[in-house]
Amino acid sequence: MNIYPIKFEPILQEKIWGGSKLQTVLNKKCTSDTTGESWEISGVEGNISQVANGDYKGESLVSLLENHTSEFVGAANYERFGNEFPLLIKFLDAKTNLSVQVHPDDEMAQRDHNSYGKTEMWYIMDHEEEAEIILGLKDKNANTEILRDVTGDNVYDIFNKEKVNRGDAYFIPAGKIHAIGAGVLAAEIQQTSDITYRVYDWDRTDKEGQKRDLHLDQSVAATKEFTEECKKECKVEDNVSQNVVACDYFTTNSFNVNSTFQRSFTNLDSFVILMCVEGSASVTVNGKTEIVSMGETLLLPAQSKEAYFFAQNAKFLEVYID
Repeated sequence: MNIYPIKFEPILQEKIWGGSKLQTVLNKKCTSDTTGESWEISGVEGNISQVANGDYKGESLVSLLENHTSEFVGAANYERFGNEFPLLIKFLDAKTNLSVQVHPDDEMAQRDHNSYGKTEMWYIMDHEEEAEIILGLKDKNANTEILRDVTGDNVYDIFNKEKVNRGDAYFIPAGKIHAIGAGVLAAEIQQTSDITYRVYDWDRTDKEGQKRDLHLDQSVAATKEFTEECKKECKVEDNVSQNVVACDYFTTNSFNVNSTFQRSFTNLDSFVILMCVEGSASVTVNGKTEIVSMGETLLLPAQSKEAYFFAQNAKFLEVYID
């Protein structure tokens, strides 16, 4: 396999809650002011990423997997996932609140949808003043049947909310009630799954005056409470990789590039995804260089041994499966 930093064409998703920041802040080629998500790397059926640069330009993510197998994703990953890419990588702009929602775990998703579950994490890139998120039930001992009774009058009595700050990171295991609130621009890392159970959708209607479906039976069955805190410490040091999240589905680190930074992957049996969440930098792998700016994403094949970064001040999320 030819080893270089691979870029993919963003897949832009229109959402009832979407805005214009993917275009105005992250320079995506949006055609509307309701673009909610930019799928940076996707193996979701019907939304398969296409390579945007280099020797494999025009090839699909699935084609790279099928043709290069463990060279592309790592031996353990290929044994575990085969020709299915295991992660979905996004940037997200919430002009208004996302629905209060929950995702199934692997067992429920496999049984009901022949799919993986959806454990995810967020990194808050920017936000409007007083922006909030919803995380879990306010009463951790409440019966999940309470989800059937959510209204605009009691939504904040039932669910826990908290304000966000730039640079915050949150880990959202499958089964955790959550919602990104209005005014949040975020990077999102998740299992490859597009299954969402809506609990409450703020009583809004689409252009045809129709409300979106809720999924209360599934939400009641899927919802769990967790003792672990969702908010994760996200220290960022110059030229030092710091762990943010480590779970069965992905590991995410963060680092800031100031001047030059060399990162070794010699002992890692996985692809590496680099999400630029601030500034811009050059990234060189195997003698081949790509410039990446805030809101852009690179994938380094599993056979990449080292990456060389150069920037005055650029912040990255580094994602792989360990």
